Amino acid sequence: MSAEVTIAIDAMSGDEGPDVVVPAGIDYLNKNEASKLILVGDQSGLEALLCQHASHPRLSIEHAESVVTMADRPSFALRNKSDSSMAVALRLVAEGKADACVSAGNTGALMAMGRSILKMYPGIDRPAITKLFPSQGGGTFVLDLGANVDSTAEHLLQFALMGQLLAKVIKGVEEPRVALLNVGGEAIKGNVQVRLAASLIKECPAINYVGFAEGGDIFRAKADVLVCDGFVGNVALKSAEGASRILLEAMRDFFSSSWYRKLLGRLMLPLLKPAFKQLDPDNHNGAIFLGLQGVLVKSHGNASVEAFGRAIDIAGQEARADLVALINEHLDEVLL
Repeated sequence: MSAEVTIAIDAMSGDEGPDVVVPAGIDYLNKNEASKLILVGDQSGLEALLCQHASHPRLSIEHAESVVTMADRPSFALRNKSDSSMAVALRLVAEGKADACVSAGNTGALMAMGRSILKMYPGIDRPAITKLFPSQGGGTFVLDLGANVDSTAEHLLQFALMGQLLAKVIKGVEEPRVALLNVGGEAIKGNVQVRLAASLIKECPAINYVGFAEGGDIFRAKADVLVCDGFVGNVALKSAEGASRILLEAMRDFFSSSWYRKLLGRLMLPLLKPAFKQLDPDNHNGAIFLGLQGVLVKSHGNASVEAFGRAIDIAGQEARADLVALINEHLDEVLL
Protein backbone atom coordinates (compact mmCIF):
# COMPACT_ATOMS: atom_id res chain seq x y z
CA MET A 1 0.00 0.00 0.00
CA SER A 2 1.25 3.48 -0.89
CA ALA A 3 2.44 5.72 1.93
CA GLU A 4 -0.06 8.38 2.99
CA VAL A 5 0.79 11.91 1.89
CA THR A 6 -0.78 15.27 2.64
CA ILE A 7 -0.75 17.93 -0.09
CA ALA A 8 -1.34 21.63 0.59
CA ILE A 9 -3.00 23.42 -2.33
CA ASP A 10 -2.96 27.15 -2.94
CA ALA A 11 -6.67 27.22 -3.79
CA MET A 12 -6.99 30.91 -4.64
CA SER A 13 -4.30 31.42 -7.29
CA GLY A 14 -4.57 30.83 -11.01
CA ASP A 15 -7.06 32.12 -13.57
CA GLU A 16 -10.05 30.22 -12.18
CA GLY A 17 -8.92 29.69 -8.58
CA PRO A 18 -11.25 27.54 -6.44
CA ASP A 19 -13.60 26.80 -9.36
CA VAL A 20 -10.87 24.55 -10.79
CA VAL A 21 -9.02 23.55 -7.61
CA VAL A 22 -12.01 22.20 -5.64
CA PRO A 23 -13.35 19.73 -8.25
CA ALA A 24 -9.79 18.72 -9.19
CA GLY A 25 -8.99 18.04 -5.54
CA ILE A 26 -12.11 15.97 -4.92
CA ASP A 27 -11.50 13.95 -8.08
CA TYR A 28 -7.90 13.32 -7.01
CA LEU A 29 -8.97 12.09 -3.56
CA ASN A 30 -11.53 9.74 -5.10
CA LYS A 31 -8.71 8.12 -7.10
CA ASN A 32 -6.05 8.15 -4.35
CA GLU A 33 -7.07 6.55 -1.06
CA ALA A 34 -3.72 7.20 0.64
CA SER A 35 -3.84 10.98 0.25
CA LYS A 36 -5.13 14.00 2.13
CA LEU A 37 -5.58 17.52 0.79
CA ILE A 38 -5.53 20.86 2.56
CA LEU A 39 -7.20 23.64 0.56
CA VAL A 40 -5.65 26.98 1.52
CA GLY A 41 -7.65 30.16 0.96
CA ASP A 42 -10.77 32.06 1.93
CA GLN A 43 -12.57 29.65 4.27
CA SER A 44 -16.11 30.91 3.78
CA GLY A 45 -15.75 30.98 0.00
CA LEU A 46 -14.25 27.49 -0.12
CA GLU A 47 -16.91 26.07 2.21
CA ALA A 48 -19.66 27.57 0.04
CA LEU A 49 -18.10 26.04 -3.08
CA LEU A 50 -17.70 22.66 -1.38
CA CYS A 51 -21.44 22.65 -0.70
CA GLN A 52 -21.95 22.51 -4.47
CA HIS A 53 -19.76 19.40 -4.73
CA ALA A 54 -19.61 16.14 -2.86
CA SER A 55 -17.31 17.01 0.06
CA HIS A 56 -14.66 14.57 1.18
CA PRO A 57 -13.53 13.35 4.64
CA ARG A 58 -9.84 13.58 3.65
CA LEU A 59 -10.14 17.20 2.60
CA SER A 60 -9.70 20.12 5.01
CA ILE A 61 -9.46 23.91 4.75
CA GLU A 62 -6.78 26.26 6.06
CA HIS A 63 -7.84 29.90 6.05
CA ALA A 64 -5.72 32.56 4.35
CA GLU A 65 -6.53 36.27 4.32
CA SER A 66 -5.13 37.38 0.96
CA VAL A 67 -4.14 36.23 -2.52
CA VAL A 68 -0.98 36.81 -4.54
CA THR A 69 -2.12 38.16 -7.91
CA MET A 70 -0.40 37.70 -11.26
CA ALA A 71 0.37 41.45 -11.24
CA ASP A 72 2.17 41.40 -7.87
CA ARG A 73 5.91 41.86 -8.04
CA PRO A 74 7.77 39.03 -6.22
CA SER A 75 9.38 41.50 -3.78
CA PHE A 76 5.99 43.05 -2.97
CA ALA A 77 4.38 39.65 -2.41
CA LEU A 78 7.25 38.57 -0.17
CA ARG A 79 7.05 41.69 2.00
CA ASN A 80 3.30 42.27 2.12
CA LYS A 81 1.50 38.96 1.57
CA SER A 82 2.75 36.61 4.25
CA ASP A 83 -0.94 35.88 4.98
CA SER A 84 -1.68 34.84 1.38
CA SER A 85 -2.88 31.40 0.30
CA MET A 86 0.48 30.84 -1.42
CA ALA A 87 2.54 31.66 1.68
CA VAL A 88 0.31 29.69 4.07
CA ALA A 89 0.42 26.60 1.82
CA LEU A 90 4.22 26.76 1.69
CA ARG A 91 4.45 27.16 5.48
CA LEU A 92 2.38 23.99 5.95
CA VAL A 93 5.15 22.12 4.10
CA ALA A 94 7.94 23.90 6.02
CA GLU A 95 6.26 23.04 9.34
CA GLY A 96 5.81 19.38 8.39
CA LYS A 97 2.00 19.58 8.28
CA ALA A 98 2.00 18.80 4.55
CA ASP A 99 4.36 16.77 2.36
CA ALA A 100 3.99 18.87 -0.79
CA CYS A 101 2.52 22.10 -2.13
CA VAL A 102 0.77 22.85 -5.44
CA SER A 103 0.09 26.34 -6.78
CA ALA A 104 -1.06 27.83 -10.08
CA GLY A 105 -0.01 31.31 -8.98
CA ASN A 106 2.50 33.98 -9.94
CA THR A 107 5.73 32.12 -10.82
CA GLY A 108 8.10 34.86 -9.63
CA ALA A 109 6.30 35.22 -6.31
CA LEU A 110 6.19 31.44 -5.88
CA MET A 111 9.95 31.24 -6.41
CA ALA A 112 10.63 34.08 -3.97
CA MET A 113 8.35 32.64 -1.28
CA GLY A 114 9.65 29.13 -1.87
CA ARG A 115 13.21 30.32 -1.27
CA SER A 116 12.20 32.27 1.82
CA ILE A 117 9.91 29.70 3.45
CA LEU A 118 11.19 26.29 2.31
CA LYS A 119 14.85 27.43 2.04
CA MET A 120 17.44 26.41 -0.53
CA TYR A 121 19.73 23.42 -0.42
CA PRO A 122 23.32 24.44 0.60
CA GLY A 123 25.39 24.99 -2.53
CA ILE A 124 22.40 25.80 -4.75
CA ASP A 125 21.79 29.52 -5.33
CA ARG A 126 18.45 29.47 -7.14
CA PRO A 127 15.60 27.05 -7.64
CA ALA A 128 14.84 25.89 -11.17
CA ILE A 129 11.55 24.78 -12.72
CA THR A 130 11.58 21.58 -14.74
CA LYS A 131 9.20 19.11 -16.31
CA LEU A 132 9.47 16.04 -18.50
CA PHE A 133 8.94 16.86 -22.17
CA PRO A 134 7.64 13.94 -24.26
CA SER A 135 10.41 12.68 -26.55
CA GLN A 136 11.50 9.63 -28.52
CA GLY A 137 13.61 8.33 -25.64
CA GLY A 138 10.98 8.36 -22.91
CA GLY A 139 11.12 12.04 -22.07
CA THR A 140 13.60 14.88 -21.62
CA PHE A 141 13.81 17.03 -18.49
CA VAL A 142 14.23 20.70 -19.48
CA LEU A 143 15.30 23.32 -16.93
CA ASP A 144 14.92 26.14 -16.17
CA LEU A 145 11.39 26.79 -17.48
CA GLY A 146 10.86 30.25 -16.03
CA ALA A 147 11.96 30.58 -12.43
CA ASN A 148 15.01 32.64 -13.46
CA VAL A 149 14.92 34.75 -16.61
CA ASP A 150 18.59 35.65 -16.13
CA SER A 151 21.02 32.91 -15.12
CA THR A 152 24.79 32.93 -14.82
CA ALA A 153 27.02 30.14 -16.07
CA GLU A 154 27.36 28.97 -12.45
CA HIS A 155 23.57 28.74 -12.14
CA LEU A 156 23.41 26.63 -15.30
CA LEU A 157 26.02 24.32 -13.79
CA GLN A 158 23.84 23.91 -10.70
CA PHE A 159 20.78 23.24 -12.88
CA ALA A 160 22.75 20.55 -14.71
CA LEU A 161 23.65 18.85 -11.42
CA MET A 162 20.07 18.89 -10.12
CA GLY A 163 18.59 17.86 -13.45
CA GLN A 164 20.92 14.91 -13.79
CA LEU A 165 20.08 13.70 -10.28
CA LEU A 166 16.35 14.12 -10.96
CA ALA A 167 16.60 12.09 -14.17
CA LYS A 168 18.54 9.41 -12.31
CA VAL A 169 15.83 9.16 -9.65
CA ILE A 170 12.74 9.51 -11.87
CA LYS A 171 13.85 7.87 -15.13
CA GLY A 172 16.06 5.27 -13.48
CA VAL A 173 18.99 6.04 -15.82
CA GLU A 174 22.35 5.26 -14.24
CA GLU A 175 24.23 8.03 -16.10
CA PRO A 176 21.72 10.52 -17.55
CA ARG A 177 23.03 12.53 -20.50
CA VAL A 178 23.12 16.31 -19.99
CA ALA A 179 23.16 18.87 -22.82
CA LEU A 180 23.06 22.67 -23.03
CA LEU A 181 20.37 24.27 -25.19
CA ASN A 182 22.07 26.45 -27.80
CA VAL A 183 21.57 27.96 -31.27
CA GLY A 184 23.81 25.29 -32.79
CA GLY A 185 25.94 22.29 -31.99
CA GLU A 186 29.32 23.79 -32.80
CA ALA A 187 31.63 24.89 -29.97
CA ILE A 188 31.83 28.46 -31.34
CA LYS A 189 28.03 28.94 -31.28
CA GLY A 190 26.08 30.70 -28.53
CA ASN A 191 26.54 33.68 -26.25
CA VAL A 192 29.25 34.12 -23.64
CA GLN A 193 27.05 32.79 -20.84
CA VAL A 194 26.31 29.49 -22.63
CA ARG A 195 29.92 28.94 -23.77
CA LEU A 196 31.20 29.57 -20.23
CA ALA A 197 28.58 27.22 -18.80
CA ALA A 198 29.71 24.56 -21.27
CA SER A 199 33.26 24.87 -19.96
CA LEU A 200 32.14 24.60 -16.33
CA ILE A 201 29.85 21.62 -16.94
CA LYS A 202 32.45 19.83 -19.05
CA GLU A 203 34.98 20.16 -16.22
CA CYS A 204 32.58 18.73 -13.59
CA PRO A 205 33.28 14.98 -13.26
CA ALA A 206 29.85 14.36 -11.71
CA ILE A 207 28.01 15.39 -14.91
CA ASN A 208 27.72 13.22 -18.01
CA TYR A 209 27.87 16.14 -20.45
CA VAL A 210 27.17 15.41 -24.14
CA GLY A 211 27.53 18.92 -25.57
CA PHE A 212 25.19 21.46 -27.13
CA ALA A 213 21.67 20.67 -28.35
CA GLU A 214 19.24 22.66 -30.48
CA GLY A 215 15.53 23.22 -29.85
CA GLY A 216 14.40 20.27 -31.95
CA ASP A 217 16.63 17.93 -29.95
CA ILE A 218 14.24 18.27 -26.99
CA PHE A 219 11.97 15.79 -28.77
CA ARG A 220 14.70 13.66 -30.39
CA ALA A 221 16.09 12.29 -27.13
CA LYS A 222 19.61 13.61 -27.66
CA ALA A 223 19.84 14.01 -23.89
CA ASP A 224 17.94 13.06 -20.74
CA VAL A 225 18.42 16.59 -19.36
CA LEU A 226 18.50 19.83 -21.34
CA VAL A 227 19.76 22.94 -19.51
CA CYS A 228 18.95 26.57 -20.34
CA ASP A 229 18.02 29.81 -18.59
CA GLY A 230 14.40 30.48 -17.67
CA PHE A 231 13.75 32.98 -20.45
CA VAL A 232 14.73 30.51 -23.18
CA GLY A 233 13.13 27.55 -21.41
CA ASN A 234 9.79 29.28 -20.95
CA VAL A 235 9.67 30.32 -24.61
CA ALA A 236 10.48 26.73 -25.64
CA LEU A 237 7.77 25.36 -23.33
CA LYS A 238 5.05 27.76 -24.50
CA SER A 239 6.02 27.25 -28.16
CA ALA A 240 5.82 23.46 -27.84
CA GLU A 241 2.46 23.64 -26.06
CA GLY A 242 1.09 26.09 -28.64
CA ALA A 243 2.19 23.89 -31.54
CA SER A 244 0.63 20.82 -29.88
CA ARG A 245 -2.72 22.57 -29.40
CA ILE A 246 -2.78 23.77 -33.02
CA LEU A 247 -2.04 20.23 -34.25
CA LEU A 248 -4.73 18.71 -32.03
CA GLU A 249 -7.31 21.28 -33.16
CA ALA A 250 -6.42 20.66 -36.81
CA MET A 251 -6.92 16.91 -36.41
CA ARG A 252 -10.24 17.38 -34.60
CA ASP A 253 -11.46 19.76 -37.31
CA PHE A 254 -10.42 17.28 -40.01
CA PHE A 255 -12.29 14.36 -38.43
CA SER A 256 -15.48 16.39 -37.88
CA SER A 257 -15.80 18.18 -41.22
CA SER A 258 -17.91 15.56 -43.03
CA TRP A 259 -19.82 12.36 -42.35
CA TYR A 260 -17.19 10.07 -43.90
CA ARG A 261 -14.38 11.78 -42.00
CA LYS A 262 -16.37 11.32 -38.78
CA LEU A 263 -16.71 7.63 -39.64
CA LEU A 264 -13.01 7.43 -40.41
CA GLY A 265 -12.26 9.14 -37.11
CA ARG A 266 -14.32 6.60 -35.16
CA LEU A 267 -12.50 3.75 -36.85
CA MET A 268 -9.07 5.29 -36.20
CA LEU A 269 -9.73 6.57 -32.68
CA PRO A 270 -8.30 3.51 -30.88
CA LEU A 271 -5.06 3.97 -32.84
CA LEU A 272 -4.94 7.77 -32.53
CA LYS A 273 -5.89 8.07 -28.85
CA PRO A 274 -2.36 7.41 -27.47
CA ALA A 275 -0.95 10.06 -29.84
CA PHE A 276 -3.64 12.58 -28.83
CA LYS A 277 -2.87 11.94 -25.16
CA GLN A 278 0.87 12.40 -25.73
CA LEU A 279 0.34 15.68 -27.60
CA ASP A 280 -2.19 17.22 -25.21
CA PRO A 281 -0.37 19.70 -22.88
CA ASP A 282 -3.01 19.13 -20.18
CA ASN A 283 -1.64 15.61 -19.72
CA HIS A 284 1.78 17.06 -18.90
CA ASN A 285 0.72 19.88 -16.55
CA GLY A 286 2.74 20.28 -13.39
CA ALA A 287 6.34 21.51 -13.22
CA ILE A 288 8.79 20.73 -10.41
CA PHE A 289 10.76 23.32 -8.44
CA LEU A 290 14.25 21.89 -7.84
CA GLY A 291 16.68 23.13 -5.21
CA LEU A 292 14.16 23.75 -2.41
CA GLN A 293 13.91 21.87 0.88
CA GLY A 294 10.36 20.75 0.11
CA VAL A 295 8.20 19.46 -2.73
CA LEU A 296 6.69 22.31 -4.74
CA VAL A 297 4.78 21.85 -8.01
CA LYS A 298 3.72 24.70 -10.28
CA SER A 299 0.55 24.34 -12.37
CA HIS A 300 -0.34 26.44 -15.38
CA GLY A 301 -2.41 29.43 -14.34
CA ASN A 302 -5.11 28.58 -16.90
CA ALA A 303 -5.19 24.84 -16.15
CA SER A 304 -8.44 22.92 -16.57
CA VAL A 305 -9.82 20.68 -13.81
CA GLU A 306 -8.17 17.64 -15.41
CA ALA A 307 -4.85 19.44 -15.91
CA PHE A 308 -4.74 20.74 -12.33
CA GLY A 309 -5.46 17.21 -11.13
CA ARG A 310 -2.36 16.10 -13.03
CA ALA A 311 -0.26 18.67 -11.11
CA ILE A 312 -1.63 17.32 -7.80
CA ASP A 313 -0.77 13.80 -8.93
CA ILE A 314 2.85 14.79 -9.70
CA ALA A 315 3.18 16.36 -6.24
CA GLY A 316 1.88 13.15 -4.67
CA GLN A 317 4.33 11.02 -6.63
CA GLU A 318 7.26 13.20 -5.61
CA ALA A 319 6.26 13.16 -1.95
CA ARG A 320 5.85 9.36 -1.90
CA ALA A 321 9.25 8.90 -3.57
CA ASP A 322 10.80 11.30 -1.00
CA LEU A 323 12.37 13.03 -3.99
CA VAL A 324 13.80 15.98 -2.04
CA ALA A 325 15.70 13.70 0.34
CA LEU A 326 17.01 11.56 -2.52
CA ILE A 327 18.27 14.55 -4.51
CA ASN A 328 19.78 16.14 -1.41
CA GLU A 329 21.59 12.92 -0.58
CA HIS A 330 23.13 12.81 -4.07
CA LEU A 331 23.99 16.53 -3.95
CA ASP A 332 25.83 15.92 -0.68
CA GLU A 333 28.15 13.54 -2.54
CA VAL A 334 28.79 16.05 -5.32
CA LEU A 335 28.92 19.42 -3.53
CA LEU A 336 30.38 18.58 -0.12
